[in-house]
Amino acid sequence: MPGRGSRSYGAQVIREALTNWGVRFGLAWIAILVLAAVFAPLLANSHPLLLSEQGHISSPMLRYLTPGDVSLLVIFFAAIGLLFVPVRPRIKFGVFVIAVIVTVLVTHWFVVPPKLTIYEQYRDDQAAGKYDWVVYAPIPYSPKDYLRDQGDTGLEAPLSETHQVHYFGTGTNGADVLSRMIYAARIALGIGFVATGIAMAIGVVIGGLMGYFSGLIDIIGMRLVEIFEAVPTLFLLLTFVAFFGRSLYMMMAIIGITSWSGYARYIRAEFLRLRQQEFVLAAIASGLPLRSVLFRHMLPNGVAPLLVAASFGVASAILAEAVLSFLGLGLVDDPSWGQMLNEAVQSSTFYWWLAAFPGGAIFLTVFAYNLMGEALRDAIDPYLKKKAA
Repeated sequence: MPGRGSRSYGAQVIREALTNWGVRFGLAWIAILVLAAVFAPLLANSHPLLLSEQGHISSPMLRYLTPGDVSLLVIFFAAIGLLFVPVRPRIKFGVFVIAVIVTVLVTHWFVVPPKLTIYEQYRDDQAAGKYDWVVYAPIPYSPKDYLRDQGDTGLEAPLSETHQVHYFGTGTNGADVLSRMIYAARIALGIGFVATGIAMAIGVVIGGLMGYFSGLIDIIGMRLVEIFEAVPTLFLLLTFVAFFGRSLYMMMAIIGITSWSGYARYIRAEFLRLRQQEFVLAAIASGLPLRSVLFRHMLPNGVAPLLVAASFGVASAILAEAVLSFLGLGLVDDPSWGQMLNEAVQSSTFYWWLAAFPGGAIFLTVFAYNLMGEALRDAIDPYLKKKAA
């Protein structure tokens, strides 16, 4: 059966890729970023995790959780739970997509944090002795806590001699750099995964139709691919930001819509190779609908090159957002690695910690995805295997 063969082949490719030290490093770094993004409110927060006031125990952190915070936590644990459910991967993926949609809708409807946020109230009350005890996060600063109550809120180097310890220093507005870096991981991973997901969805559909039907549809599809490949993504992003303002969702959509052509080429080439295979002809002869032939029988056998392109696509999307933020056209006030890099060069003095830590995070993230892409390509390329042997 082709389904079993494709699954065993996919498992073999993954096993071979995992023997590469670069893949292990890349997965470890991405796992660290994912955990930091999901559990950011528990790692960096000006709101106490727990406090006791006159014997009454409460959690201000829970009260100030945003819909995004709750959505990430629910989706993360749902994904972990689905890994241990013994059902087909296709069913798992469908359930996961439904869970994501339902979670996002429910949290944005029911989770309503207080509109007014005063970070210094807890520090003032603790200094006044109003609390029996207080438990803060390991980094007791929120990304938008500019420490106005601390007097001098200017730049501080990492671990400088002050009454407030900042492991990665502070930015030009007084905010803790490490806290902002943790929350910025959400933007980097989000724009990478979502933009690549949009591009893959469009590319698989168009590329699959081009490869399966060939002929006139293939000619029209290739002309469409060439048109989108000629579109300069960065300049298009700059244009949309100038006219419609700064929006993370707009960036995701533009990067995804302009990046699908490469995935379409990969799927087209694979479907041209697979369309005359016996299992595909048998599926057609059995009267299966077109979507079943394309996405249930052909796609699993031609998805390996797509995974390689996807790893490079995520890295490209992260770089595009970082460049836009570095140019000062990224999100307003929300933390971003590119935005922090921009702070490092805004004045005549070079602040090394604002360049080293965000720049290092961008480099390691893009490097990790590139390492995984290279290893996957080596695992599925028979010529490279023969040459290595």
